[in-house]
Amino acid sequence: MDDHPQGGSLDARAFWLRSPGHGEIRPAALPDPGPDDVLVRSLCSGVSRGTEALVFRGAVPPDQYAAMRAPFQEGDFPGPVKYGYLNVGTVEQGPAELRGRTVFCLYPHQTSYVVPASAVTVVPEDVPPARAVLAGTVETAVNALWDAAPLLGDRVTVVGAGMVGCCVARLLSAFPATQVTLVDVDVTRAEVADALGVDFALPAAAAGARDLVVHTSATSAGLQRSLELLAPECTVIDLSWYGDEEVRLSLGGAFHSGRLGIRSSQVGTLSPARAGTRTTAERLALALELLRDPAFDALLTGQSHFRELPDVMSRLAAGHLPALCHTITYEGE
Repeated sequence: MDDHPQGGSLDARAFWLRSPGHGEIRPAALPDPGPDDVLVRSLCSGVSRGTEALVFRGAVPPDQYAAMRAPFQEGDFPGPVKYGYLNVGTVEQGPAELRGRTVFCLYPHQTSYVVPASAVTVVPEDVPPARAVLAGTVETAVNALWDAAPLLGDRVTVVGAGMVGCCVARLLSAFPATQVTLVDVDVTRAEVADALGVDFALPAAAAGARDLVVHTSATSAGLQRSLELLAPECTVIDLSWYGDEEVRLSLGGAFHSGRLGIRSSQVGTLSPARAGTRTTAERLALALELLRDPAFDALLTGQSHFRELPDVMSRLAAGHLPALCHTITYEGE
């Protein structure tokens, strides 16, 4: 592909992965908005650390290139590619009912952009823009709980205290009489669990006989421990994206005798439990309504300016910058 956009005026800048491990800021040409489009100026965006780190490292398997495409991605894996999907901005041009409104869009990291008006969702006025970048992650958690269908009073463990795991744990905490434990190898996540209103345990100390386990750690060890924590006849809901990593499990223990299950859940399609009654737009709107809850601020663990993003992504992908959701600001752009 051509590295330089054609047509329009060079009045925006975007973050691109030039090649695995190498990011850069590039000029972006914006088309003139049509009657059904909006021009959005970015306020902040969020780095979906697990997925975007995999993309940054070039770890998307070739047979998953199509499935992993973001809605407004440009370029192709492994690069050059413009990738991302957690953007909050202000509508500067567009239909009257949207002008001046703060909106969420599944758009990459870019200073401003033009998309169809149908691609943005209005952020509730009492949800701060930085918290609103979590909408895509909370939407993933909503879909997972539609898949998991937890019951009143369930004993539930979430293995993996990353962005998705923490969002799942917070939503589960609202179920009456439900006992929720967040499990992670990082003991500092206990503080986050406390802010989310759930219990915390290191993997070795986690209680077993759970009615439901949700796995989000994207590691073989995490999935193995998830199976070990299940009660007989119960199921692990696995939200992890493993990229090109091989997953190894020992299934010679209770897996067969306990009739345990592993079921994947992902946000690319609506859960079959709600596919006939909800749209993806309604699911995203629900996620933004749920973000009225200030407890989600515990997931916003770092902030950098857009111009720093190439270095930030390199540090996040290498594990040198610990974060749940690292937010990118666009002030002055």
